[in-house]
Amino acid sequence: MSEEAAAQEQKLVELGLRVIEAAREKGVTLRLLGAIAFRIHCPVFKRLEYEVGRWLSDLDFATYARELDKVERIFLDHGFVEDERVKLLHGTERRVFNHQSGWHADVFVDRLRFCHDVSFRGRLEVDYPTIPLAELLLEKLQIVAFEPKDAVDTFVLLREHAVGEGDRETINSGLIARICADDWGFWKTINMNLDRMEEYARSLSLGVGEEDRQDVLQKISLLRQRIDDEPKTLRWRMRARLGTRIPWYREVEELTRG
Repeated sequence: MSEEAAAQEQKLVELGLRVIEAAREKGVTLRLLGAIAFRIHCPVFKRLEYEVGRWLSDLDFATYARELDKVERIFLDHGFVEDERVKLLHGTERRVFNHQSGWHADVFVDRLRFCHDVSFRGRLEVDYPTIPLAELLLEKLQIVAFEPKDAVDTFVLLREHAVGEGDRETINSGLIARICADDWGFWKTINMNLDRMEEYARSLSLGVGEEDRQDVLQKISLLRQRIDDEPKTLRWRMRARLGTRIPWYREVEELTRG
């Protein structure tokens, strides 16, 4: 990473953390997600992202609908201007704020709604300053058009953290398994992406040793086993009968900004 790129990234991280801290001081529930959250939550293995040229370019946040008015005020106080077009068209699900520096911030409301829904309800209080690790992983594993940048984020997250039943510096496999057990479509996409991650882990060489590779492969195996062991709901079994004959995910359209 060049000195200039490192300085820009540091400024972006500092801005994101200032916004988060201002929200905490005002009693507002606001958390980081996206690439910046992976950077913050993976201090040891974020070096792998630099190795493959994964740079930060914007900010992503999550909040609750009931707190949107206070969230809007916080962004305005920190040099942001709201995108009124996005607010008009998508205001109950997503907001966009543009910073005077040229960066922009996406704020997702109650859930991440792309190929599949990742709900934040009752979960944003679990971690700070980011969304919980399980939701960070689901943020990536819900993507049908899984890209190399998603693979490197996922690899880094799995390498940095344990997989288990809790949330404290742990990827909550029980929560992920319960979501998969009730939603065949989400289960299908997650399994597709775990296949992709196994292939990626085996082929990745830049900055990665055999210990890194085996650690991630073992955690993928643990996650698969936990998902397989969770009893599936009637809703899951009914949808499974249809399989891939009908779409099991939502087509994602590019957000039109003002």
